[in-house]
Amino acid sequence: MAEVAEEIESPAAHKIRIAVFLAAMRHFRDTLRARGWTVHYRELPGPADADTARSFPEVLSRSLAGLRPASVRMARPGDWRVREAITRTVREAGLPLEEVEESHFLCSVPDFERFAGGRRRTILEDFQRWMRRREGVLVDGDGAPEGGAWNFDAANRKPFGKAGPGAVPSPVRFAPDAVTREVIALVNTRYAAHPGDLRDFSLPVTPTQAHAALQDFLQHRLPRFGEHQDAMWSSEPFLFHSRLSVPLNLKLLDPREAIAGAVDAYRAGHAPLASVEGFVRQILGWREFVRGIYWTRMPDYAGLNALGATGELPSFFWDGRTDMECVRQAMRNVLDHAYAHHIQRLMVLGLYALLAGVHPYRFHEWHMAMYADAVDWVSLPNTLGMSQHGDGGIVGTKPYCASGAYIKRMSNHCASCRFKPDRATGPEACPFTTLYWDFLDRHRARFAANGRMDFQMKNLARKAERDLVEIRKAAERLRGIR
Repeated sequence: MAEVAEEIESPAAHKIRIAVFLAAMRHFRDTLRARGWTVHYRELPGPADADTARSFPEVLSRSLAGLRPASVRMARPGDWRVREAITRTVREAGLPLEEVEESHFLCSVPDFERFAGGRRRTILEDFQRWMRRREGVLVDGDGAPEGGAWNFDAANRKPFGKAGPGAVPSPVRFAPDAVTREVIALVNTRYAAHPGDLRDFSLPVTPTQAHAALQDFLQHRLPRFGEHQDAMWSSEPFLFHSRLSVPLNLKLLDPREAIAGAVDAYRAGHAPLASVEGFVRQILGWREFVRGIYWTRMPDYAGLNALGATGELPSFFWDGRTDMECVRQAMRNVLDHAYAHHIQRLMVLGLYALLAGVHPYRFHEWHMAMYADAVDWVSLPNTLGMSQHGDGGIVGTKPYCASGAYIKRMSNHCASCRFKPDRATGPEACPFTTLYWDFLDRHRARFAANGRMDFQMKNLARKAERDLVEIRKAAERLRGIR
């Protein structure tokens, strides 16, 4: 096992992201050693250390030379680049390499290939139905969906209303032990200039803690998760979301345990079907789906840019300094917690990048640096694909684009913002609304052929040309902000 600078420093990773990865690794190392395993573990070298290896290939090459194994076995990594680097290094050492499928995931890559083979389009809805039938989750003996429907999206898109979310139970916290405190000290010393702060670090870093985090969510937040999973509220970073993506993606938590726990909560009458189905779909459906897309489409997938976007991220994606209240709230969550729930990621931060024409891979790189749960296999299809529509419709059949009106409907952010979501031009124009109409206008020819965009394109057609001229000018100014 190796801690390497290359995976931390380019781009500069959030301090919480660094700390949770290293703390989980070191706890796993210690657990294996306590079980009698010999573990060769390379920690990040100190400032005076002579060890200058900065990448997995460099560390692995030295290990192969020193340990002189007869062969090498590896589980499939979470990053195509890392997999290629390890494969190349082992072959250069003249050793045989065996790759094994991971037991962590419910759908192996060969299984996904069999599912996708011969289909004209590989879409989530078909996949999640196939998985639920195959795994026997929320289906009856004939394979029909529990409750008579495969998803309950219509019931899971409610805003909070003027009264707000009410009392929101705080997620369980885990006090850093000696191993984690050592990591925190290392990160604060070595990566002091990186984004984020570790004074309030409380994430799970062991399987025992991950199990406790799951039980906390099932007991306190799952019942209200479904109906309000798309809602946002100022100064409420977590709401009723699970915050389980970190322990899931670090493999501290088995997805089967999370799925079974949610289904058990429904069977016991503790949580409604709409909440449980929505949560299960995220894990059994979406999480497995994007992994299948990643491994069957790489490496070409990373270079896709269907909308021809070339822009850079504005500086507020790194420091949160902006007058847009929704962006400010989302970025506060990112900077404070290396986290934002899925609507803030998709329909605030991702939406701004999409409408402004940010290069989709640049957005992915930012996501990889700033979120504690980001691993390449899950981040790339979610950012380049779903969020930025860079894959042209492989992951999502239409771009997730909206004006400021969507944010007003799903949050209370606009009430305290100087911008007005119903205005596209003028000093009070909402940047989201300005950029939304410009986005549709710039891609008019492409979206005209997408049936799911008919409603939006008809609304664009009603815009007077003089208004569009002003919108284009305003959008150009916004895209110039850095």
